[in-house]
Formats: sequence, C-alpha cells, structure tokens
Amino acid sequence: MIIALIVIAVIVIAVIVMYNGFIKLKNNCEEAFATMDVYLKKRYDLIPNLVETVKGYAAHEKETLTKVIEARNMAQGAATVEEKIAGENQLQGTLKSLFAIAENYPDLKANQNFLDLQNQLKKVEEDIANSRKYYNAVVKQFNVKCEAFPSNIIAGIFKFEKKAMFEVDSAEERQNVKVSF
Repeated sequence: MIIALIVIAVIVIAVIVMYNGFIKLKNNCEEAFATMDVYLKKRYDLIPNLVETVKGYAAHEKETLTKVIEARNMAQGAATVEEKIAGENQLQGTLKSLFAIAENYPDLKANQNFLDLQNQLKKVEEDIANSRKYYNAVVKQFNVKCEAFPSNIIAGIFKFEKKAMFEVDSAEERQNVKVSF
C-alpha cells in the first residue's frame, strides 16, 4: 500500500513538474514574440517615412511604393503568428524593391534624411533578426517538449500544441542579393 502511494505521489509530482515546464516555455514563447513584435512595430513606423522620402524623388515608381505600404499594413494587421510570418516575408521582399529603386536615384541616395531612415531601418532589421533567433530558440524548446516522451503525454492531455517557427518562407528570400557597381 505504501509503495502504491509513493508511486502515485511520484507520478503526480512528475505531472506537475512537466505541466509547469510547459507553462514556463509557453510564457517564454509569448515573451519572445512580444519582444520581436516591438521591433516589428518600430519598422512599421519607419516605413511610411521612408516611402514618403523616396516618393519625392521617384514619383513614377508609385506601384512599388504602394506595394510596400500594402505589405506593411498586411504584416502589421496580422492576427496570428502564421499570418505575421507570411506578412513579414512579403514585406521583406517589397523593402528590397524599395531599396532597388533608390539605387536608380543618386540624389536620393545622397539625401541625409533618406540615409538616416535607411540606417535606422538597418538597425531595426538587426534587432528583428536577433529577436527572431531568440523566438525560434524558445519555440524549439517548447516544440521538443511537446514531442518528447513522456512530456508529449502531458502535452496531449493539456492540449499544448507545437508553435510555428519564424522562418523565411519564399525561395526569393533565400536568393543572394545581386550587387553591381
């Protein structure tokens, strides 16, 4: 009888420890995403200023500028992590187009306001990349715990499901950027 109680107590303690581990990792994932979201918001705030600066020099590039703003709005308005990832991938592509336009306008490339905005965006992009790394690291820990035995049993009982990694999605994003002088 005492052995049965000890076994039950060990099982209960193991379930509690695993459940609390899931809660900790889930909160780490949410905190990591929130941190990344702060940097994404900074970028969303910079983009209209950048577009307005380019617009003054490249008025006939309206289609590209419109696509950048549309992509920004889609990414900013995403409701789920998956929508945010898709929106961010689209926004990355349109930003490349925006900077490609700037290459065609020497006066724009020399404009101090444009250079300042470009440098701010570069810094924010570095922060976003670092926060994505952190987010993906904690999501990886959470996902491993969801799949590894015996914690996968607890995950199933309490409905903990794998989370999406923040990955580059399109083949275009994986291409090297062509630089020519």
